[in-house]
Amino acid sequence: MMKFAAVCGSGLGSSFMVEMNINSVLKKLGVEDVEVSHYDMGSAGPDLADVFFVAADLADSATHLGEVIVLNSIIDMDELTQKVTAVCQEKGLLS
Repeated sequence: MMKFAAVCGSGLGSSFMVEMNINSVLKKLGVEDVEVSHYDMGSAGPDLADVFFVAADLADSATHLGEVIVLNSIIDMDELTQKVTAVCQEKGLLS
C-alpha cells in the first residue's frame, strides 16, 4: 500500500483539508491502494509516507522527508488534481 501525506506548518487544519482533497482526487481517479494522512512539519518524518505534499512556503523545510510534491496553492484543486495524477502515473497506480 502506497502512503501519501499532507504536511503543514504547525496546526493540522490546512494539512487535513489537503488530505481530504487528495482523497477526493484519488477517488475520482479510481485509485484505491493509497493511504492518505496528515502531519505538522514537526512530527513528519521520511518513514511516515512515500510521497509528501507540502505548501510552497514549507518546501525548504521539507527536504528531509524524501519525495516532496510542492503545492503552489493548497486550495487549488486543479493543481492538486494535476500533481496527484502525475504521482499516480509515475507510481503505476493508474490502470
